[in-house]
Amino acid sequence: MSLLSDPRWGEALSHLPDYLGNHVRVSLAALALGLTVSLPLAILARNRPAPRSILLALASIVQTVPGLALLALFYPLLLAAASLTLAWFGVSFSAFGFLPAVLALALYSMLPVLRNGITGLNGIDPALIEAAEGVGMTARQSLVMVELPLALPVMMAGIRTAAVWVIGTATLSTPIGQTSLGNYIFAGLQTQNWVFVLFGCFASAALALAVDQLLGLIESGLRRRSRLRSGLGAAGIAALVAATLVPSMGRSSSGYVVGAKTFAEQYVLSALLRDRLQAAGLPSTARSGLGSSVIFEALKAGDIDLYVDYSGTLWANQLHRTDIKPRAELLAELKTALTKDNVTLLGELGFENAYALVMPKTRAEALDIRTIADLAAHAPKLSIAGDYEFFSRPEWAALQKAYGLSFRAQRQMQPDFMYAAVASGEVDVIAGYTSDGLIAKYNLTALDDPRHAIPPYDAILLLAPKRAGDERLKTALTPLLGKIDIATMREANLRASGNDANSSPDAVAKWLWEKVGKR
Repeated sequence: MSLLSDPRWGEALSHLPDYLGNHVRVSLAALALGLTVSLPLAILARNRPAPRSILLALASIVQTVPGLALLALFYPLLLAAASLTLAWFGVSFSAFGFLPAVLALALYSMLPVLRNGITGLNGIDPALIEAAEGVGMTARQSLVMVELPLALPVMMAGIRTAAVWVIGTATLSTPIGQTSLGNYIFAGLQTQNWVFVLFGCFASAALALAVDQLLGLIESGLRRRSRLRSGLGAAGIAALVAATLVPSMGRSSSGYVVGAKTFAEQYVLSALLRDRLQAAGLPSTARSGLGSSVIFEALKAGDIDLYVDYSGTLWANQLHRTDIKPRAELLAELKTALTKDNVTLLGELGFENAYALVMPKTRAEALDIRTIADLAAHAPKLSIAGDYEFFSRPEWAALQKAYGLSFRAQRQMQPDFMYAAVASGEVDVIAGYTSDGLIAKYNLTALDDPRHAIPPYDAILLLAPKRAGDERLKTALTPLLGKIDIATMREANLRASGNDANSSPDAVAKWLWEKVGKR
């Protein structure tokens, strides 16, 4: 089957109204906020060298911060602000999704607007300003009637640049809960659905080019003093905005929101939970691609209603514990701690997805490596790769302490790329996951951990505080508890790692329910 005839193009197209509409709305709001702040600052600072230098320096510093980091930083800041407003005024707001994305993207838009605004105003011939003063204009009249009209074409060039930057960076807002065209890219990378990746990239690029050309038409109209050109550009922007607003009309925001993190297993499980709720007559949607640092706080705040997490992750990240306890004791203590946050631990799904050191089976057999203890003697000659957080997690520190591990080199990479890297010999060992079907796909082996340095990672179903007493929700999901064993989850993950329509999270979720629903 050729790439162009792949049915996943149709699936990608079905998501376009939602993803594109949300992408345009968050980009437009961020750009409007950025212009509202930047243009007055440019006007005020244009004749003041010190404030002008400070403003441009601060705006330039913002550009040096990676987009995903800036977006993620706003979430905890807004959470703290929401807690303060609730304590002081009895009013709170959602720190999830739209608001942090808008604020971060607005900051990104400021530099080109400030720079071109100041450059355009300072580039006006002083004789024209003197002439305005000579005919009796006040400073405000001169600004409104002479300076701004003359500077507007240069300022529009800055607005065009800002718009393209914002539209491009908005694809990174998916992990903080803002639906965007980035949903295609994040989901596609994690599930190896290259149709989604290509579709998301093309859609984002097409949107940026379309907006740039329409704003360019307005800029050209201002330069040539052509009302027709400016009007056509403005009408095009208005039509684009209106087209993205139409699909959202009539779409209800009620129902249950199922959260998922940014890896394939979570996409499958969130689709499974969503399907079970819908089958029980409970309207629900899946909010996928959320960052690990965001999703639990979103659950506590009620921005999502439920999701699957792992006991070891919560033990390390939320409880900040580094000690390792037996499974039953850890789960009991974790359940008590979650109760203090009013989070309900509904139950275990039945499988464990723990970190594990993984290497090619043939290489392990050749070196007679069966356990991490065996690996320790060979480690100084080998390289290891982990996901973006593994080497800063307590599990890595515990492994080093328990086994004295010291590798020749260590690298970080996208989780789904690690398996291909170790299979091809690019790295010797990876920190993989015990339930990942890619271990079987690439003929790898997970090394035993005889000293139990890695805590249990049982998959557990969590409910938001507002859903603690929701019996319909619990009734719909209880049939899943204890029914998904490790072999079934590995097979589901292996299916999800395919490259056809049957490997989509929705298709795998349906297969998974057919498998476990009879148990």
